[in-house]
Amino acid sequence: MLDFIQLLKQRYQTVLARLDNKNPHYFEYQHTIEQLLYAEAFLRKGKLLAESPGLPLQIAVIGPTQAGKSSVVNWLLNADLAGVSPLAGYTVHAQGYCHGVSYSALAGLQHYFGRFEALPVTALNRQRYDCYAVSESAAVSALLPVCVVWDTPDFDSIDAIDYREGLIRAIALADLVVLVVSKEKYADQAVWEVMTSIAGFGQPTLVCLNKLAEGSEAVVLESFREKWRQYRSDPVPAVVPMLFHKTAGDTVWPPEHAVALKQLAKQVQPKDYPHHRQRFLKQHWRSWLAPVQAEHAAQQRWSALVDQAIQQAAAAYRRDFLDHPHHYHTFQAALLNLLQLLEIPGVARLISKVRRVMTWPARKLWALGRESVPQSADQELAILQQIGRHLTIQLADRLYELSETEADNGIWWRDNAIALRQQKDPVLSGYVQALSEYHHDFRLEIDAAAQRLYLKLQEQPLLLNGLRATRLSTDAGAMLLAIQAGGVGVHDLLLTPLILSVTSLLAESAVGSYMYGVEAELKQRQLQAVRCVLEESLCKPLLNLPSTVQTSGRFNISEYDCLRAEQTLSEKKHGLRIL
Repeated sequence: MLDFIQLLKQRYQTVLARLDNKNPHYFEYQHTIEQLLYAEAFLRKGKLLAESPGLPLQIAVIGPTQAGKSSVVNWLLNADLAGVSPLAGYTVHAQGYCHGVSYSALAGLQHYFGRFEALPVTALNRQRYDCYAVSESAAVSALLPVCVVWDTPDFDSIDAIDYREGLIRAIALADLVVLVVSKEKYADQAVWEVMTSIAGFGQPTLVCLNKLAEGSEAVVLESFREKWRQYRSDPVPAVVPMLFHKTAGDTVWPPEHAVALKQLAKQVQPKDYPHHRQRFLKQHWRSWLAPVQAEHAAQQRWSALVDQAIQQAAAAYRRDFLDHPHHYHTFQAALLNLLQLLEIPGVARLISKVRRVMTWPARKLWALGRESVPQSADQELAILQQIGRHLTIQLADRLYELSETEADNGIWWRDNAIALRQQKDPVLSGYVQALSEYHHDFRLEIDAAAQRLYLKLQEQPLLLNGLRATRLSTDAGAMLLAIQAGGVGVHDLLLTPLILSVTSLLAESAVGSYMYGVEAELKQRQLQAVRCVLEESLCKPLLNLPSTVQTSGRFNISEYDCLRAEQTLSEKKHGLRIL
């Protein structure tokens, strides 16, 4: 799951980088990226708990600018360890202070913080945000249990976006949270955005209302409680009111709240972590995956468009060739093969020699004609090539139309339209090559059809001999007509179709319904062969078109990866499993 959340966050960041801030998704994606940072950190915490079950209690002191977080850390530690400044944004790194804990007990923290480097406090650089510090302390405080107290950067300054990831890691690490707000800041939207984001973590919380004017405590406290009930569904936590003093040294922790943190620490139950993690992920899962699933829906729609186009292409082929009374010639080729099989043994060789001599001028003329006509002039291939070109044009138009009408996935459709325009020629070239191979290979089916007809005729010797006699007389009559006409020339181009039609009629009358069955089967085989060509050379490249688009404008997370992550999310026996 951690790997999937990191992948999802990375894709959101990549997509966001391409969006203009006027895009309706711009701020929505920014918010989602922040939620995913929280999710990543919280999943890292689960791994830390599994690897370091004896990890000391972690307390994070969080709040907006100038709320007094560092001062509260010092009050809690009973030592001036955290740097305090009147300037906003003084603290930009997460800094942990051990209370009754040795540094050696925190060995797993480096793995949790990942790319963030652990440095001494004195080595922290304000120009470098990918680091944190943990310091040992000899101070003893009656306010704290054995723990590590984290002073954190503010989350609402202008520069907070630069160090926000380190802040989020510190917040997610915490077993217990101390929210520090002032009377000027407690109602800020930034405060409640953070408190809403971490609501699913199940962290016991203590609120410190700092810098209160004397006499205003009741009003501010009630107002704060209303805000909490507005944004959080869990009970309002204990609130520690801190009165404002000109001198920070005059401020003291109210004695009535001296054991507040120790009591909250008893509520921390590491065994409840899997439940909180599952609840947190499920709370946001649908919204996080919404744009990814929108791409999946677009992919499915694209697949449906391609399938529909392939079906229409097959129907057009059937209409314009197989069922066309003037274009279909495949069965005639089978009948010509049958005529060769019907030649009388012994006589066939002599007739064949005479035929070759007399038809030489016509064959030369036909050869010259074929040289002047491109290969695509073959009726069937020409129809199929036209169908392929029409299919790609139709799909390209549909892609551009959807890029204008589908607001949510406009970029996805536009990228595919551009990809189709770039890849159309290679796709059609592969399609034409596949057609040529099909046309060559299908000759075997034509030969097989002729053989089936001939084997059927062999079952009826009288009919077979009659057809052979008809074949011989037709050939002889044609040659006699040619001799009487003064030799063979262009007339052969007219005689050949005549002979073909006569022999076809004779074959139909002799073979009857069986011949029609062979013709229908041949048509069906031809349709299946063309469907295979359409599927392999057009459908597959077009279906794979979206996966070839390498652009920063899409998520490109597969349905399989989403399904695996969702299955992990649904596991109940052992909670969520870190993949």
